[in-house]
Amino acid sequence: MESCKRYVLLALLFSFVHNISSSVTHYSIPEELKEGSVVANLATDLSLDVTTLTKRKMRLDIIANKKYLDVNKETGELYIIEKIDREYICTTKWSSSCYLKLEVTLENPVRIFNIELEVLDMNDNAPQFRRDVIHLDISEATPKGERFSLSNAVDPDVGTNSVKTYHLSESEYFNIEVQTGRDGSKFADLILRKPLDREKQAVHNLILTAVDGGTPARSGTASVIVQVLDTNDNAPTFDKSIYTVEIMENSPIGSLVIDLSAIDLDEGSNSDLTYSYSLYTSEKTQETFNLNSATGEITVKGMLNYEDFKIYDMEVIATDKGANSLSGQCTIKILVEDMNDNHPEISIKSFQSPVNENIELDTVIAVVSVSDKDSGDNGVVDLHIPQNMPFKLRESSDNYYQLVVSQPLDREKVPEYDITFTVTDRGSPPLSDNETMTLELLDVNDNVPQFPQSFYTIRVMENNAPGALLSSLTAFDPDLHENQYLVYFILEKEIANTSMSMLFSINPENGNLYALKTFDYEIEKEFLFHIEARDSGSPPLSSNVTVHIIIVDQNDNAPVIVSPWRAHGSVVEEKIPRSTDKGSLVAKVIALDTDSVHNSRITYQFLQVTDATLFSLDQYNGEIRTMRMFSYRDPRHQRLVVVAKDNGDPALSATVTIKLSTVETAVKAYSDMTEVPLEYDIFSDLNLYLVIGLGSVSFLLLITILVTIVLKCQKPKPSKAAPPSRNSVISERNSTVADSTLVSNDAYWYSLFLAETRKGKLVVRQPVPKGSRYIVSSIPRGTGLTETSDSAASTLQVGDTFVDLTSKVFLTVYTSCLLSDGLKLNIGLRNLQIFLNYRCLGCNFEQMQTGNGPAITSLYAGKFSGVFS
Repeated sequence: MESCKRYVLLALLFSFVHNISSSVTHYSIPEELKEGSVVANLATDLSLDVTTLTKRKMRLDIIANKKYLDVNKETGELYIIEKIDREYICTTKWSSSCYLKLEVTLENPVRIFNIELEVLDMNDNAPQFRRDVIHLDISEATPKGERFSLSNAVDPDVGTNSVKTYHLSESEYFNIEVQTGRDGSKFADLILRKPLDREKQAVHNLILTAVDGGTPARSGTASVIVQVLDTNDNAPTFDKSIYTVEIMENSPIGSLVIDLSAIDLDEGSNSDLTYSYSLYTSEKTQETFNLNSATGEITVKGMLNYEDFKIYDMEVIATDKGANSLSGQCTIKILVEDMNDNHPEISIKSFQSPVNENIELDTVIAVVSVSDKDSGDNGVVDLHIPQNMPFKLRESSDNYYQLVVSQPLDREKVPEYDITFTVTDRGSPPLSDNETMTLELLDVNDNVPQFPQSFYTIRVMENNAPGALLSSLTAFDPDLHENQYLVYFILEKEIANTSMSMLFSINPENGNLYALKTFDYEIEKEFLFHIEARDSGSPPLSSNVTVHIIIVDQNDNAPVIVSPWRAHGSVVEEKIPRSTDKGSLVAKVIALDTDSVHNSRITYQFLQVTDATLFSLDQYNGEIRTMRMFSYRDPRHQRLVVVAKDNGDPALSATVTIKLSTVETAVKAYSDMTEVPLEYDIFSDLNLYLVIGLGSVSFLLLITILVTIVLKCQKPKPSKAAPPSRNSVISERNSTVADSTLVSNDAYWYSLFLAETRKGKLVVRQPVPKGSRYIVSSIPRGTGLTETSDSAASTLQVGDTFVDLTSKVFLTVYTSCLLSDGLKLNIGLRNLQIFLNYRCLGCNFEQMQTGNGPAITSLYAGKFSGVFS
């Protein structure tokens, strides 16, 4: 503000001086004064009455410019109404002075005053470049010291406030030199200090600063961008001189192997590269790989096979497109990696088939070689066979294996083996191959014929038809051909001077067993023999089986009434006292059946009875007892018809008629009864029989003594028990008797006696040396003793007195004579009961029960008691 006042005072002083010399009033003011600033008091300077200014219509006119100033009519002051910009008013810089011409007009009277207002410059503008960025293109081949003109900066201010100098940012390649133009303007030249290298620095960014001379100084800047122009001074280069690339074999065509990228530091066409194979690259490599000349990509062109080529070498050249083209090259080594693409191979060098099943262990059956074209683990192979086979592999040499027998072979279990050789490599994933060979086994005769059973039990119904098929005894031989052709034989064995081949026949081809005769259960109950099956091998093998033929009984024998004994068709007459008590035994019916146990089980029933309330019949033991005492109303004669029926199907039966007569008197003493005459004269020709019996007994006694002496003198040797013959009977103590009504062993001996006697034979029980066993002999009629067997303990206790052999033989001979002559015994029940307490020839019969069947034996012994007495 003080500076402004100073300028106004100077202007007034100048104006005063000027008014003296001229009529133009001059004022000087700096530019950019604020609005309202007072320039001068015109009323005072022009000697005008302030009070009359309004009346005289004082006005201010600015010539050729807009109105920047105005006059306050009340005070007469000239003030600024709008900032004055000198550079706007005075656009030219050829003159350093800048004036505004003003006219002040007054009326009444009219008066015009000329006023010149000089606008003084102030440093209010900074230097400014016409372009903020200055681009320069300089070739990298430009020598140092070369000058390059830069656009100068412009400062609207004048004088010292205009551009005074230039400054350049620090650079090792450039500096500037400030030049002064004819008009006094300042400009700068860019000077190259050292050669440029575009590859090192393609662009140089510089800052050019223009500074004026004002106080304070103002400046302006511009960016100078120096673009270094390229020249083809760099050859293409690869980052490596040798490239090593690994690629898997069997890579698909078009697969990228390597993307070559050569570097050319030049630009433009100088850096545009083309790629090509050098002359040192083989045709095989060029056929296998494709090189893209523009991009440098190498791709697979042909099939890669590691087994054919493992390494490919190539040389690639990169050439730029500059005027003077430059090139660079590199070597590429392509390693083909093995891929597990080849299956292992098996080659059967030798295979022996067929072989005998009895081949020795460790015998070589086959020789196998394996191979794999791959390498590394892919080419390492393992050979194996199924583990459940009797063979093993033995490595003989490199990749050669022998197949040997590790276990015995048996064609009958496994006739042939499908041996699968499997070879597997160790690649990932592993590949494998296999080959199957069939090993056939030849049969040897190493198996004996085998029967399904070791023991056959065949049941044959008696009365069979001759030639009937009994069974099929078929053996099996697992061998082949002649080794399995079987022939069947019956091993000869004689039973009772009869060969088995006379009783049975077997088909030698199929083993069918036939009966050659009709069997009778009552004569033959079983047969035991062996059958042999023999193959046709060399040497032949055979095996045998035991056959047990059991004759099954049929109900073909009717029961036979043996007690009370009577002639055929006759009636048994018995007398009993009328005073018999209730429950007394009247009679006992005993029947025998030669059939088997089941068919020979006999039951008794009344077929006819005079008075059913008087008698009862036990259906199991045949005892007839009184159910009550006789009364005077009961008839004297009772007729009883008893039927004995077996248990067969259909059942067979026999009947006996008993005529009972009741008497008033008691039964006579036993001694009288023994004198009762028989119906027949049983003592006829007795002398002849006695002589024969005594002679036989004496002869047998002599033989027995001689045999005993010989046995005593000989050293005792263990002997095997002879098998029982058909006509021998083995009786153990407490054994079960066939007939259910005969329980005791004496009854069994008795039934045997009757059965053998009917066949015309005599049965004799003889004690063995220890006295605990008996020899039960069956003697055919008229021929003497034929068969003897050692039986089990008889029914008599060890302590009992045995029958003398001489008396026993005499008794049996005599009895046989009586029976053969048709002797008919008819002795009453009372005689039988009395005789049960009689001891015959030292034999103790006291404990015998009448219900167990020894009545006839006791009866016979009683009949002969008169003779011995």
